[in-house]
Amino acid sequence: MTDIIAADIGGTNARFARASLDERGVPTLGIVRKYKVADYPSLQACWAAFSEDEQKDGNGTLPDAVSIAFATAIGREIIKLTNSNWMIRADTLAEDLGVRTVRLVNDFEAVAHAVSRLPDENLPLLFGEDRPFPRDGGVTVLGPGTGLGVAMIAYDNGHPHVIATEGGHLDFAPLDPLEEKILAYLRDKFLRVSTERIVSGPGLNNIYKAMATIGHDRVVLMEDPELWQAALEGTDDFARRALERFCLSYGSVAGDLALAHGPHSVVLAGGLTQRMRDFLSQSGFHTRFKAKGRFESLMATVPIRCAIHDEIGLFGAAAAFRES
Repeated sequence: MTDIIAADIGGTNARFARASLDERGVPTLGIVRKYKVADYPSLQACWAAFSEDEQKDGNGTLPDAVSIAFATAIGREIIKLTNSNWMIRADTLAEDLGVRTVRLVNDFEAVAHAVSRLPDENLPLLFGEDRPFPRDGGVTVLGPGTGLGVAMIAYDNGHPHVIATEGGHLDFAPLDPLEEKILAYLRDKFLRVSTERIVSGPGLNNIYKAMATIGHDRVVLMEDPELWQAALEGTDDFARRALERFCLSYGSVAGDLALAHGPHSVVLAGGLTQRMRDFLSQSGFHTRFKAKGRFESLMATVPIRCAIHDEIGLFGAAAAFRES
C-alpha cells in the first residue's frame, strides 16, 4: 500500500483526504475535509489548516506525497485558479507544502483516472451494449460542469493511459433550424461559440435565454442553480424545454467525440450528469448520439455509462498518482 494525500482544488472549495493505493493503483479514501478557498490567502495556508485538523484528530504526520487536481489548465510555470486569487508555482510547490513528491493533474483528467479505477457498480450502463472497456482502444470521458470537461482513456493491452484534452472548446455544430438560430444568438454574445457554451452548467441558461428571445417568449430570468433545479424538477415548463434541447446537444457532442476517439465506449461524468441521469434516459440524448449517418448502426452499440462517486475528483487525484 502507498499512502498519499489527495487534493481536489476548485474555485470555491478545496478538498483533502488521506488515500491508500493498492498494488493496482486503486485508492481508498480516508476522511474528506473541505475548506472554502475564499477563507484562505493561499494553498499553503489551506494546507496548513488541513494538517492542523489532521493532528487534532490524532492522525499524526502527513504522508510526504500529494496528488492534486486543479480546476484549471496544468503545465504552466504559474497556475492561476479560476474564480480565485490563489497563485501556485509548480516548481516550488513540494517545498512550499513540505512534501517530497507532488503530482499535478487537471480536474477532468483526474475524473478520467477515477473512471479507469472505478468498480463496475459505479459505472452503470445508460445506453448501448453492456460490454467492458476495450482491451485496446479509447474510452471517451466527458461531462458538463463550469465548462465541458473532456478526456480520453487509451487502453493498451488492458493498461489505461489517461490523455487530457480540450474537447469542450470544439466549435458547436447546429443540427436543426432551432440550433442554427441559437448559434446565431450566441455568436452575437461570444463571437466564437464552442460546445461548452451549450453543453455546460451555464450552457442551460444560454439555451434558455436564446430560445426565449427567438420565440419572443416571456420567461423568468434565473441564476444557473435555480434554473437547473426548475428544469430537473419540472416546475418551469420553459426551463424543462431548454433542458430537453440541452440533452439533444449533449448527445450530439458526445457522439462526435466518441467518433474522434474511436467509438468503443463513453462515460458521462460529473455532478450535473449524476443529477440528470434519470432525465437523460427519457430524453433525445441517445437518438442524437447515434445519428452519425453511415455509422449509425455502430454508434447504437457503443456502451454509454454514468460514473457514480461522491468524491470523484479526490478519488481520481489519488488514482493519478501511480501514473507519475
